[in-house]
Amino acid sequence: MKGEPDFLQNLRAEIGSGRHWLDRVTVLVYAVLAGLAVVALTVLADAATAFYNGLRQLAWWAPLVWTPAVTASVVWAVRRWAPGAGGSGVPQVLVALDPATPIAARSRFVSLKVSIAKVLAVSGAQLAGLSVGRQGPSVQVAAGVMLHARRWLSPGSGISDRELLVAGGAAGIAAAFNTPLGGIVFAIEELSRRITERSSGLMLTAIVIAGLVAVSAFGNLSTFGRVSTAGVSWWALLGPGLLVAIACGLIGGLLSRLMLASFRGTPDRFCAYRRKRPVAFAALCGLAVGVIAVVSGGSAVGVGHEHTRALLDAGGDATAAHQPLLFTFLKFTASWLSAWAGVPGGVFGPSLSLGAGVAADVAWLLGLPHGTALIALGMCALLAAVTQAPITAMIIVMEMTEGHSMVLSLIACALLASLVSRMISRPLYSTMAQLMMRPLREPADEGASAPR
Repeated sequence: MKGEPDFLQNLRAEIGSGRHWLDRVTVLVYAVLAGLAVVALTVLADAATAFYNGLRQLAWWAPLVWTPAVTASVVWAVRRWAPGAGGSGVPQVLVALDPATPIAARSRFVSLKVSIAKVLAVSGAQLAGLSVGRQGPSVQVAAGVMLHARRWLSPGSGISDRELLVAGGAAGIAAAFNTPLGGIVFAIEELSRRITERSSGLMLTAIVIAGLVAVSAFGNLSTFGRVSTAGVSWWALLGPGLLVAIACGLIGGLLSRLMLASFRGTPDRFCAYRRKRPVAFAALCGLAVGVIAVVSGGSAVGVGHEHTRALLDAGGDATAAHQPLLFTFLKFTASWLSAWAGVPGGVFGPSLSLGAGVAADVAWLLGLPHGTALIALGMCALLAAVTQAPITAMIIVMEMTEGHSMVLSLIACALLASLVSRMISRPLYSTMAQLMMRPLREPADEGASAPR
């Protein structure tokens, strides 16, 4: 059995190890840079969204021309110059974290170059008006920045590439959502369950610092404001909340399954055409999203934060804030088509908006007066259903809405929706990561089976 720690000896070791402290400072500096990279992505994406909204208001038919043209341009540019910048961003980080990924191949998925390309490509997707988010891509962006710190760390730092990737990915969530706690939980639940004891404190500090950078840039405000649950009893939400959780689980599971099928490719004429002419296929998907933008008045495209905020402000009055039932169908379709087009973009933001729409529809159908609380439950449930990360979904929605009084209701909805989703679809991110790993494993498998 080891003896008790020697305080003076440990203090002298800490103070006397100048290189050790330099490594720590390096990691923290890169945490600030990771936070700034996510801030840059947020600013550019918001500016692109504002430009698109202005264009759409200028001429109702503009999305029918603009969206397919920009979508095709983004897909062509990504395939030409930065293939690793496509997709959500979370699966790419999972591939980089996989021990089976060759070190030489890691830079295809996570690197400083890929992070810069991701920022520009996601902003282009927002400029096109597609139903994609920036939070998932923030994971890949911040992970690429943090991994770049490796070249400045000493061999004896005790900080592995894996820990830098986990810290960077979690920092991306913390900065994108302005939820440091959500970033920490995301690191544990989705990215890794293994951080060494020696450097865990430093990695958690890096995540918090990246989140604080976003707070400094945008203020310490929740994205959707405070969710009021005054006068709403737990029993009053039980039945409607159960219905919302099941509905969100079904819809989120179906969306996840469709995205996986589109990514994997199926033996049909559409996927065959996508493989043969990916840029032209992206233009067709963009045209369909443009039609949805015209039909929905722009509410069913883009990230969807404005529509979600409008629903919360309206207290769940679906008829005042959106088109009941129709919005849910259009947002679902736009999110699927945007992912199928092959543009870089995440599903976090669209999932929150879609979940809010589902909850508002339930409140409208049942004539419930407490739609605001139900909308928060819907946001949490659908995010949990798509990502199958219920704890992360609960923490993110709780911090984004200041819904601390709804913790038990949020976690119950998240767990139930995630359970229903698992009955329909495999986990979205880990399955995509496995599909991305196949080309890396095939050469090794062929070499192993070749005659000697």
